[in-house]
Amino acid sequence: MLVRIGAGLAVVAALALALWLYARAWAPDRDQYPVQGVSISADNGPVDWGTLAAQGADFAYIRAGDAADHRDPAFAANWRGARAAGLRYGALIEFTPCRLASDQATRFMTTVPRDNAALPPVIRLAFTPACTARPNRDLLLSELNTLVNLVEGHAGKTVLLNVSEDFDKAYDIGSGINRTLWLDGNFFPPDYATKPWVMWTASDMRHIDGVDGPVRWNVVTP
Repeated sequence: MLVRIGAGLAVVAALALALWLYARAWAPDRDQYPVQGVSISADNGPVDWGTLAAQGADFAYIRAGDAADHRDPAFAANWRGARAAGLRYGALIEFTPCRLASDQATRFMTTVPRDNAALPPVIRLAFTPACTARPNRDLLLSELNTLVNLVEGHAGKTVLLNVSEDFDKAYDIGSGINRTLWLDGNFFPPDYATKPWVMWTASDMRHIDGVDGPVRWNVVTP
């Protein structure tokens, strides 16, 4: 009996390891989603941009500021590195309800250079431990609209809204602000918003050469 139990546990452990290794390497099929890329921040450490490009990243969204209201200290180096490696590149700022939208926009505008070659900027909307405020929907949409307008005025391009599932359930961003959506969902295309997505974070656990640790791996609708 003990031998059978031990053998069964060994099989379970082997399957779990195989699934973990598969999840680390998985990305959507290129035939279905030909354009794929990463989200990068200082949390990823130093990036070997040439290696990352050689591994199939077509673009990179680079965090300019986080939801704790800080500039990303690696932004300038990552911006230069992505451009030098020949990737398409764009800036991302994490929205927080705990700071005025005007202050967040100032942080974006003083961090991200005007660059006609850059991709449209992204505002990420997700709850974080750094901010427990939950304003009512009208107030949040008003502040977010202010941030959208200021960021667009600086970038000269229309923003994308990268909305997590729990944030969208709380505020129904898709029906509140008319902007292109970027949604999250490991392995399975998301369907939680009130309108179709244009970008999808297909995995937040992918490991790829050129970056230490997992990255957010994103795809674009064909």
